[in-house]
Amino acid sequence: MSAAHLSGGAPPLLNVEHLSMRFGGLLAVDDLSFQAGAREITAIIGPNGAGKTTVFNCITGFYRPDVGRVTLNTDRGPRYLERLEGFRIARAGVVRTFQNIRLFANMSVLENLLVAQHNHLMRASLFSIAGLLGWCRYRRAEKAAVALACRWLERIGLMDKADWDAGRLAYGDQRRLEIARAMCAQPKLLCLDEPAAGLNPRESMALSELLQSLRDEEGIALLLIEHDMGVVMQISQHIIVLDYGRKIAEGSPRAIRSDAAVIRAYLGENGTQPLPPEVMEDVGQS
Repeated sequence: MSAAHLSGGAPPLLNVEHLSMRFGGLLAVDDLSFQAGAREITAIIGPNGAGKTTVFNCITGFYRPDVGRVTLNTDRGPRYLERLEGFRIARAGVVRTFQNIRLFANMSVLENLLVAQHNHLMRASLFSIAGLLGWCRYRRAEKAAVALACRWLERIGLMDKADWDAGRLAYGDQRRLEIARAMCAQPKLLCLDEPAAGLNPRESMALSELLQSLRDEEGIALLLIEHDMGVVMQISQHIIVLDYGRKIAEGSPRAIRSDAAVIRAYLGENGTQPLPPEVMEDVGQS
């Protein structure tokens, strides 16, 4: 497994080794290995049914893989994610969003961001005792949680809608709010499942800028599944391509654009399947 894309030979933040996942007779992920570097954006792409979401579910604890190791390298040493329950994976610093938005529609925009800080607030409250008694420790934590939520609302341009029910927001605003909620959990690795789905070109451009700022200003790593090749090619340092659960290519956006196996996966062996225009445009670039 090559680590050439990792800057300066630094150890990867995420190391996936020989990951396999089977559902009955279907081998959804087949002996997959890859790395994701710290402070980098890594994309997983491939045709529908390639196994991308299954990989995400294995990394984030929704599935326990049949075979393989998923290691998050932290300051406190390696964390073997395949051994942890899903909530412990989030506490280790791996947070995700979903293809279908999962906000609390009947809670306010601000409350959605406070929910993401629930674990921290519960610890500060000594699991409700300090909160009920109004101890200073809890009041300080609560004030800090509101400040962090407001910081992210300012960042995504929704401070003026902090008291709205989240379900009232426009679709693009809900997408940004979901990312802000994930960031309130202060992740080391943010996993995004099709964050550009349903966005118009202007919203996709704004999303690309937001994701790059998370990498550059917040210093986190991002791992994303995405069908919008414009977004993928613009923001990713490293791309993994899957087809039928197997890795068929890996490399920089420039290398992936011209990879014969990638072109076959999208076009079909004889080139008879139609390639989406945005993919054709990116694959055809040199």
